[in-house]
Amino acid sequence: MRDTFFFNVEYGVYHVLDINAYDHVLFLMVLTIPYVFKDWKRVLLLVSMFTLGHTLSLVLAAYHVVAVSGVMVEFLIPVTILIVAIYNVFTAGRGAQKERVGLLFLTTLFFGLIHGLGFASQFHMLADGGTHKLVLLLEFALGIEIAQIIIVFIVLFLGYVIQTIFRFTKRDWIIVISSIVIGLVIPMLLRSPFLK
Repeated sequence: MRDTFFFNVEYGVYHVLDINAYDHVLFLMVLTIPYVFKDWKRVLLLVSMFTLGHTLSLVLAAYHVVAVSGVMVEFLIPVTILIVAIYNVFTAGRGAQKERVGLLFLTTLFFGLIHGLGFASQFHMLADGGTHKLVLLLEFALGIEIAQIIIVFIVLFLGYVIQTIFRFTKRDWIIVISSIVIGLVIPMLLRSPFLK
């Protein structure tokens, strides 16, 4: 039982940190870069909303409540990253991260739903082992949350170093990183079978 718990948590961690599935990392980067360490409560809440959406979509898929085309989901995931990155570019330096959280949190929850659906088929294979699906989902979600907190900490730390030591303005940091992410995401969209 204990071994299964650690396996499922570890699986959640690797799902996020997998270098071949870097879309998750890109989304977390563009979600986090407008913030600094003192905003940690808001960032933690945002990341938790994303995890909640991710887990909810896995629950819906695991219990066959929703079934969505994998090709469409694989197209929508980079779209979510692109939307957040473009939003960052247009709002950089305007204190957009200080605005009311309602729409931002709902959008992050919705984007979490989309990202979770991208993992639904793999989760079905994991769930076939006979473990209770809900327990497995919660353990897996814990692993996702741990990995996301690691990524968020790294992004906040890099932002601190770049802005403090190298004297980048916060606005420049947000625009540069968001632009790099846009440059990485556009080819992902263009390669999507959904557009063919």
